[in-house]
Amino acid sequence: MHRQGTDTENVQPEDVLCDFCHRAVWAMGLPCIEGHHGSVVCGDCLKVAWTEVVELDGGEVQAERDCTMCLACHDVQVWSSPLHPQAIICRRCVKMAGVTLRRDKDYDWETPPKSSP
Repeated sequence: MHRQGTDTENVQPEDVLCDFCHRAVWAMGLPCIEGHHGSVVCGDCLKVAWTEVVELDGGEVQAERDCTMCLACHDVQVWSSPLHPQAIICRRCVKMAGVTLRRDKDYDWETPPKSSP
């Protein structure tokens, strides 16, 4: 997401925020993935979402709400940020973003380890 009042013709690093924690991810140099219409999830929020939705097979199914990242409404589990509950990311986007970020050579990002039973 962009900070309110961002000049779209001159976007600065501090204008690009994670939709889930609202930190200035570009200015801070944090690993992040961009979705549709400028949506962004940072690596830290993605790790929490991955753990809850992929590893623990948790999260709510919210078929009536669109995913912040892909803008689609899937009948799958989603993770909702406790800081900004209007932002949700679907299981499909969590997995796709995690694999993409893990392969990005600019960052040392790994998916969280599997939980032991």
